[in-house]
Amino acid sequence: MPKFEQYTDYLFSQVPMFQNVGSQAYKEGLENTHILDEHFGHPHTKFRTIHIAGTNGKGSCSHTIASVLQEAGYKVGLFTSPHLTDFKERIRVNGKMISEQYVMDFIDQERSFFEPLYPTFFELTTAMAFNYFAEQKVDVAVVEVGLGGRLDCTNIITPDLCVITNISFDHVQYLGDTLAKIAGEKAGIIKPHVPVVIGEGHEETTPVFLAKAKEVEADIFFAEQFQPEESYPYELTGLYQAKNKQTSLCAISQLIRIGYHISSEDIRKGLLHVCRNTGLRGRWHIIQHHPTVICDTGHNVGGITYTAQQLKEQKCKTLRIVFGMVSDKDINSVLELMPKNAVYYFCQASVKRAMPHNELKKLAKQHGLSGYSYKTVENAYKKAMKQADAKDVIFVGGSTFVVADFLNYREKNMLL
Repeated sequence: MPKFEQYTDYLFSQVPMFQNVGSQAYKEGLENTHILDEHFGHPHTKFRTIHIAGTNGKGSCSHTIASVLQEAGYKVGLFTSPHLTDFKERIRVNGKMISEQYVMDFIDQERSFFEPLYPTFFELTTAMAFNYFAEQKVDVAVVEVGLGGRLDCTNIITPDLCVITNISFDHVQYLGDTLAKIAGEKAGIIKPHVPVVIGEGHEETTPVFLAKAKEVEADIFFAEQFQPEESYPYELTGLYQAKNKQTSLCAISQLIRIGYHISSEDIRKGLLHVCRNTGLRGRWHIIQHHPTVICDTGHNVGGITYTAQQLKEQKCKTLRIVFGMVSDKDINSVLELMPKNAVYYFCQASVKRAMPHNELKKLAKQHGLSGYSYKTVENAYKKAMKQADAKDVIFVGGSTFVVADFLNYREKNMLL
C-alpha cells in the first residue's frame, strides 16, 4: 500500500467516520473541537470565513461562492464533505487539494496529542483544515457544515456571513423529526450581528430562522425575494441548481454589501467555471454521451425530488438507473419518487451503512420499480453499459457513496 494510503487508511479506520459507521461517529458537543482548537492556537481566527449549512445544496453553494471569490482575486480556502474519491478533496485552497505531505506530517506530529481524546474523523479533519488554511494564509475560507449546525464542529467560527440553503428531512435521528426541529439545529450557526441568507422559505422553518435572527440581532435575507441586477449563465445544470444559483447570488450580494470587492464580471466567470475553479464533481455530472452517462449525489427526498423529475424528462430510448442507498435514509419515500419506466440496476456501495442490494430490490418492487441487483456499483454499472445502446441514458446515483464507487471505478480504469 502506498505511504499516503496508509495514512488515510489510519484516519478512516482509527477514528469513527460518519460515512462508514453512521451514529457511532456522531458525537454531540464541541468539547473535543475546543480542545483541538486551543492546542493549535485558534487557527480559525486568522482568516475570514463564510459558513454554509442546509440539508441539500450546501456543497454546490459552497463551491459556487468559493469560485466567485477566487475570480475576485481572493485566496480562498474551501472545506467540504464528504469526499468522492480522494480524502484531499475536502480541504482546498483556490481549488488545489491539500498536499499528501501536509496530511502525513499533521498525523505524525499531532498523533500523540489527539489519540487520547478519541476524536471523530470530522473533528480531526476540521482541525486539520483550519490549521492548513491558517498556514496557507488564506484571505477567506468557505466552510461547509458537516451535520446539522448548532453542535457541528465547524461552529466555533464567527463568520462574515451565514448561509442556510434549505431544510428537508435527513439525519432525523440526530437533528429531529420535524422540519422545525431540523431548522432549529441548522439555525444554530446564526451568530450575533452576522447577516444570514436563507435559501428556501417554508411555513415551518421560516419562523424558526426569523426568531433566531431576532434573538441575536442578525440581519436576515431570503434568497427567494432577491432580484439579481443581471442574469448569469450557470455551469451547474441540474434542475435543483436554479435554487442554489439564486442562494449563491443572494449570498454574494451580501458579501458585497459588507465590503467584499466582487465585480459583476467576477460573478459571471465564477458561475461559469465552478468545476474548473473548485474541483466540484457529482452534481448532475454528465460523464459521456452515446450512451449518455450521468451521475448525481442527491441522496434524500429533498435532493431526489429534482433528480427524479429531471430523469423523467430525459428523451432517450431506454432509461437505465444504477441505484443504491444507505440504510438510515427514508428509502420508501425516495423510491416512490423514482421513475417507474426505467430499468434498474440495484447495487450496494462499499460502506457499512449501504443497504444490501437484494433488500433494496425487494423494497423497490413494492414501489413499481424493477430490474436487477448486484453486490457492487461496478458490476451494476458494467451490466447497464453492456445492455445499453447509443440512444440510452444511464443514471448513477441514490447515494453519494454510489457515485464515489462509480467514479473510483472509472478513474482506476482510466475511463474519465
